[in-house]
Amino acid sequence: MDNYCSPEKLAGMKEAIAAAGSNTEVLNIPDGESLARVLSSGVQTTVSDPRLEVTYEPNYIPVVPQVMPPLSPEQLVAVLQTSIKLDILEGNIGYLRIDHILGEEVAEKVGPLLLDLVWNKILPTSALIFDLRYTGSGDITGLPYLVSYFTEAESEIHIDSVYDRPSNTTTKLSSLKTLLGARYEITKPLILLTSKNTKGIAEDVAYCLQNLKRATIVGEKTAGGSVKVDKIKVGDTDFYVTVPTAKSINPITGSSWEVTGVTPDVEVNAEDALATAIKIVNLRAKVPAVIEGSAALIADNYAFEDIGAHVAEKLKGLLASGEYSTVVSKESLETKLSGDLKTLSGDKSLKTTSNTPALPPMDYSPEVFIELIKVSFHTDVFENNIGYLRFDMFGDFEEVKAIAQIIVEHVWNKVVNTDAMILDLRNNIGGPTTAIAGFCSYFFDADKQIVLDKLYDRTTGTTTELLSLPELTGTRYGSKKSLIILTSRTTAGAAEEFVYIMKKLGRAMIVGDTTAGSSHPPKTFSVGETDIFLSIPTIHSDTSAGPAWEGAGIAPHIPVPAEGALEVARAIFDKHYGPKK
Repeated sequence: MDNYCSPEKLAGMKEAIAAAGSNTEVLNIPDGESLARVLSSGVQTTVSDPRLEVTYEPNYIPVVPQVMPPLSPEQLVAVLQTSIKLDILEGNIGYLRIDHILGEEVAEKVGPLLLDLVWNKILPTSALIFDLRYTGSGDITGLPYLVSYFTEAESEIHIDSVYDRPSNTTTKLSSLKTLLGARYEITKPLILLTSKNTKGIAEDVAYCLQNLKRATIVGEKTAGGSVKVDKIKVGDTDFYVTVPTAKSINPITGSSWEVTGVTPDVEVNAEDALATAIKIVNLRAKVPAVIEGSAALIADNYAFEDIGAHVAEKLKGLLASGEYSTVVSKESLETKLSGDLKTLSGDKSLKTTSNTPALPPMDYSPEVFIELIKVSFHTDVFENNIGYLRFDMFGDFEEVKAIAQIIVEHVWNKVVNTDAMILDLRNNIGGPTTAIAGFCSYFFDADKQIVLDKLYDRTTGTTTELLSLPELTGTRYGSKKSLIILTSRTTAGAAEEFVYIMKKLGRAMIVGDTTAGSSHPPKTFSVGETDIFLSIPTIHSDTSAGPAWEGAGIAPHIPVPAEGALEVARAIFDKHYGPKK
């Protein structure tokens, strides 16, 4: 084992060999082949390396590498045409299959022919699919050449280090600054196809290009082979040990593809890899239009013009820097775009979305509506005649208007005659804002119309006053009785607009956590001719009296953990409305 490439893993090997040498069961194995299998299993288990193998081969004749006789140009052309498959697929996608990685010496000899027959036909393509599914052999000296054709020439890149145990030397492999012919532009997509049969140097190629973030790997996990394997005769016996004598150490990861294999970025069956790669290339061809279209929509429609312009500019910068060159599916594109939009804007509501049509309104009977309302609202009257009302979503004005009398009778009338009220919005996730003016109006008097908020709509460039309503269904709570609103980090959207108004106008005390920092209900926009959709907030509240709540949330008057907010609110009211001592 003096030639094994990872000597640090040999701890305990001498002891294991000594134990085997004194084991009567091992010593009594009658034939060489059975003994070889037992020894192989023991060595592989001790070192945790399945590449180590002991064989019994009394008739083994070492393979002598054949020297290729000089070939005529015509013969070279024939050899290359049979060993390399080239095609230009629909959409100007190049397809290249190589089943053996040529070494430096051979590559230099056939280089001009490779340029004419293969490479110069690949260069004009818009993307390249490089098929290594059948590549099981190769020469490590060809690695720098191959990788260099897909990287930049300006700087030398350390792509691999190969440690050779017999000579105890490490060879640093770097990209080449000078090549025969042109390089494949780094802005063009490169997809490598792999299978469980991809082995050895082909794995090194895939691993290097993957970790340089130059290629996307599609297919199956590779074999987990070796840079170099030698078959060594054990003394004067007919036993041989197959030993990996060299190992690859990637400078980026500090580890290797050997034994473990290369894990694809997109794992699919080998037979599906080409079709999957074509889909990825076609998707990436649409990405610039998606990003530029998204940037334009945000710049033109986002509620806060300066933020919209900033997001649009930064988004196009991410595209130009190659940030979107690794997307492999519509889902991954949407996920990345959403993440970038939220990061750049600080707005959770600016994101990709689906374009699911709204469900048609259900035609419920009055009895069903009553039961739904009982489930949707929770009321109580605490000690000292303190009312409690909880609901977890705002409804659309027209829908609420149609059942307003039912809500009043079965919900509102239970709390309207209390001396003070706790309004619990800790679990209210928002909904439409069309009913906000009406709900706010219940907490103000009818003799004076109040400007509740001013809403700026970026899509129309207009500002609309949100006014209290002069007429309501049922009795008002009025402006004189105390009101505490409970909030949490879940309180969002329409609920935040309501809290914002009531706090701004001094009508309620806010107790709990800072709210979610969501937005007015966003609009859905289609990005160009694609099936990508954006959720864009287009309306924001008046900011003349202070900073916007959108994106930031609303801070409570009394900050307490949301789960303890009700207890704090009750204690406040009990102090004011309880029996005087």
